[in-house]
Amino acid sequence: MEKQQALFNWSGGKDSTLALHKVLEEKELAVNYLLTTLSDTYNRVSMHGVREELLVAQAESIGIPLYQVRLAESPQMDEYEKTMELHLNKLKQEGITKSVFGDIFLEDLKIYREKKLSEIGMEAVFPLWKKDTRAILKEFLGLGYKTVVVCAQRGLEAFCGRVIDENFINDLPEDIDPCGENGEFHTFVFDGPLFKRPVGFVTGEKVYKTYPSPAGSTDEPAGYWYIDLVPYTES
Repeated sequence: MEKQQALFNWSGGKDSTLALHKVLEEKELAVNYLLTTLSDTYNRVSMHGVREELLVAQAESIGIPLYQVRLAESPQMDEYEKTMELHLNKLKQEGITKSVFGDIFLEDLKIYREKKLSEIGMEAVFPLWKKDTRAILKEFLGLGYKTVVVCAQRGLEAFCGRVIDENFINDLPEDIDPCGENGEFHTFVFDGPLFKRPVGFVTGEKVYKTYPSPAGSTDEPAGYWYIDLVPYTES
């Protein structure tokens, strides 16, 4: 039976990696592209802040073509949706009918993704949906993957730049999801079973960045610590 063609919505982090691992292991979908949104201003992965060069090196090591969607810094929702619809329709013309995500339990986001994809005749796939996040992280580490925290919300500065291991899990505050599924932190995977070779980097500057609250909101502006990962190749 011929495999259905799919794109994988790739953040470069641990949940994306484990979801991709499962899809490739099950062999029911042919993953044609790793699709990532990047800031056209800074050439970095949207939200995660990882440099384009590292994302390219990651995709090359995995062996699946990277498909970049360029966005303005902090685009308006209608601009984002128009851009994504343009690219997804283009990919659909190549025979791609499935769009895979690493989401775990954010119901509103799942509904939004399913709705927008159905409007253009594509279907969303969620390999990790409703799985226990602590079990997900333990499975990820047990498979031999290595990942570093590239950004963390206000109050979690000490975790930004740390490689995730058992000590990291034990050190997390009880109210923080082990996978950071509520946006507490994001990661970059640099080695593991899917990689032909590790992605080399050294850690650079750590900075704090705030994001404006939505109009009418009384919440404090969201703030994140970012650690710069600088590409490194042994000579």
